[in-house]
Amino acid sequence: MRQIIINGEIVNDNSDCYVVAEIGHNHQGSLDTAKEMIRVAKECGANAVKLQKRDNKSLYTREVYNATYNNENSYGSTYGKHREALEFGDPEYRVLIDYARDLGITLFATAFDFSSADFLARLNMPAFKFASGDLTNTPLLKHVAHFGKPMIVSTGGGTLDDVKRAYDAIMPVNPQLCLLHCTAAYPIYNYEDMNLQVITTYRETFPDVVIGLSDHESGISMALVAYVLGARIIEKHFTLNRSWKGTDHSFSLSPIGLRRLVRNLHRARLAIGDGVKRPLPCEEKPLYKMSKKLVAARNLSVGSVLRPEHIALKSPGDGLPPYELYNIVGKRLTRGLKEDENLSFEVVE
Repeated sequence: MRQIIINGEIVNDNSDCYVVAEIGHNHQGSLDTAKEMIRVAKECGANAVKLQKRDNKSLYTREVYNATYNNENSYGSTYGKHREALEFGDPEYRVLIDYARDLGITLFATAFDFSSADFLARLNMPAFKFASGDLTNTPLLKHVAHFGKPMIVSTGGGTLDDVKRAYDAIMPVNPQLCLLHCTAAYPIYNYEDMNLQVITTYRETFPDVVIGLSDHESGISMALVAYVLGARIIEKHFTLNRSWKGTDHSFSLSPIGLRRLVRNLHRARLAIGDGVKRPLPCEEKPLYKMSKKLVAARNLSVGSVLRPEHIALKSPGDGLPPYELYNIVGKRLTRGLKEDENLSFEVVE
């Protein structure tokens, strides 16, 4: 049975969808804003919030780190200074971990490099996320697999062979794996690019791991489709204000969107049901009014041999159902019937 346990919460084919509110760097480098986002995500019903951790100086080449970065979304004059302005360190992470714990929501982060992975491990993160760009980074995946914590891997931009390679790197060491189908575009403009049938491919190819979706749609409808296809972890970017400065805010969910997403995913699990077709209590009253029964089309005398024209199909449906029509035609009445009186096997021979 495919299953993953994140901070005590079981995620499998029979569970509610596990919703991860991706804060990333939408906190804009503010600890107070990050705390507010965690609080609101909890109120909206998210299971977890997620940050991003980078050791920027070791992650980027000097050329990229020192490149001029002067645009409306910049927090620094170079790309390195921009990234550092948004980066939380040990003090901030410890505050946020305690804050999330007190609220009762799980917090974990994406590790972009070895140093960041070790940093998060020292903080005893309950799970590790990996961005699509590290799908082929099997050295990092193997390194974190030895931590023994659940691993959630986005697979945007990869081939099925790339996904299999990542799976093979992780599973022999750590079977607590979730593969997220993902389209690595921010946001997705063409819905055909979502290719949600990949979720089915993953479920068939990797029957022993949980499958999910890292959803970059600027909305909530496709996450429901993904859940019906079998995705059990949905990750959505989250913000308190879609007009804030930063590249991710415009396609992130606002609180009202996140609340609706969680609500609709819970409804989807209930609506899918168990697949057993049966009458339901809620159907009794409507069907009583709508369904039909067999009644006398006119006054009929005792001994009459029933012909089709003697019988009418009328509502309400509290008598012999219409499919019994030809089982009662040709039989003789043992007593007379008035027009509209119910026909039954008890009044014929």
